[in-house]
Amino acid sequence: MDKTKTALQVAAFLLETEAVKLRPEQPFRWSSGWNSPIYCDNRVTLSFPYIRSYIKQQLAELIKQQFPEAEAIAGVATAGIAQGALVADLLEMPYLYVRPEPKKHGMGNQIEGKLLPGQKVVLVEDLVSTGGSSLKAGEAIRAAGAEVVGMAAIFTYGFSVADENFRKAGVRLYCLSNYNALLEAALANGYIPAAAVEALAEWRKSPETWG
Repeated sequence: MDKTKTALQVAAFLLETEAVKLRPEQPFRWSSGWNSPIYCDNRVTLSFPYIRSYIKQQLAELIKQQFPEAEAIAGVATAGIAQGALVADLLEMPYLYVRPEPKKHGMGNQIEGKLLPGQKVVLVEDLVSTGGSSLKAGEAIRAAGAEVVGMAAIFTYGFSVADENFRKAGVRLYCLSNYNALLEAALANGYIPAAAVEALAEWRKSPETWG
């Protein structure tokens, strides 16, 4: 698995499908209150069979390489549910998914699927920003008596706060693509002019104050 080649190819696919939109001149407003020149919704890739298959295969290969001890796959709701199911099917491994919080009715489950005590689980996520929601899913897995061996994701913004959060939680994170690869692919394929690269790079350094 050529990590650099994969990162650029996944970035190109995200741009091609408009799963990622770059708009430095008219920033998006995130729920956190941050102004952002980028909006990312990797669920869009599910509508493109070839791209969906490519991402599935690359995630599966990443998991085999980095987490050979894995015994089950868990998707992080909601965006990681479909991706996780695709990967678990390809790897022929047990699958479950984790809600942000327990259901308010029925059995009150937060984890859907059969999780065994001590089972070694890899979380699958579509996007990592600060890592908060992803790590919350990991806490639920651990609270249920299983082991989180790590997380595989499609894309990360590469925020230092996310790196620190995953380090503190003791969760190894591996992503197919990242923000630097996205900028490189966007410039190479004509999605942004060279003049916009600096502004886009600056956002990643201080997203809470940018714009």
